[in-house]
Amino acid sequence: MSLTVAAIRLDNDKMDAIHGGLAECRTLSECLAVDFSILARTLDGLEERDFRDISSWSKLGITRRMRAMAELLRNRLGDDMAASLASHPSDTVRGWAAYMIGGRAGVSLPEILDAVRPLADDSHFGVREWAWLAIRPRLAQDLDEALAQLAPWTEAASEYIRRFACEATRPRGVWSSHLPQLKNAPWLGTPILDPLRADKSTYVQDSVANWLNDAAKSQPAWVGDLCRTWQAASPSPATARICQRALRSIKRA
Repeated sequence: MSLTVAAIRLDNDKMDAIHGGLAECRTLSECLAVDFSILARTLDGLEERDFRDISSWSKLGITRRMRAMAELLRNRLGDDMAASLASHPSDTVRGWAAYMIGGRAGVSLPEILDAVRPLADDSHFGVREWAWLAIRPRLAQDLDEALAQLAPWTEAASEYIRRFACEATRPRGVWSSHLPQLKNAPWLGTPILDPLRADKSTYVQDSVANWLNDAAKSQPAWVGDLCRTWQAASPSPATARICQRALRSIKRA
């Protein structure tokens, strides 16, 4: 057997385990390749019509599929099922749980954040992304409260939690709608940014830099001034790295 054939077989075996709800995805490509209609068959309480509906979403973008799946699960299994799915072996199913939490109606933002926090601190990279993407529309509904609620997260021991507070509030974000308030007035985000200006984690540093790079596309002067202030007040390698990356769009202009 050639190495190529062996690798394909191993990949197929891996995807079988992923679709069986027994294994986590290792890469973004695997995350995007998950067939929801197959994985959903590992859950109790769904019917054949549900699987047909899920199959019909195959051409939708990934975040739209995640939201649609969460809505279907909420309608069929109830909101309380999110807590059970949040500990599922599949990272994709845990992502569905995040979207179920983020889409809850009639629930306060502090309650939503409390429920999603374990997923924001998940060991799997994909679940951590789904967690902030899932609640971002809710954050946008009341940005002032969101910033106030997330500011204490910047002091958490977990780098994942600290990064979540920053990533969830990026002015432009990735795979998500923009936050016009922060595009126009990024200084509103300083309660999140200032505590992270010298964070020792490169995971957090990259998020802060990307936040500021987003802001620099609409408020470059403010970002430049902030970086100069930070570097004067905190002349550390971490701050220097953040500012270098934050200013990359300005330097190219």
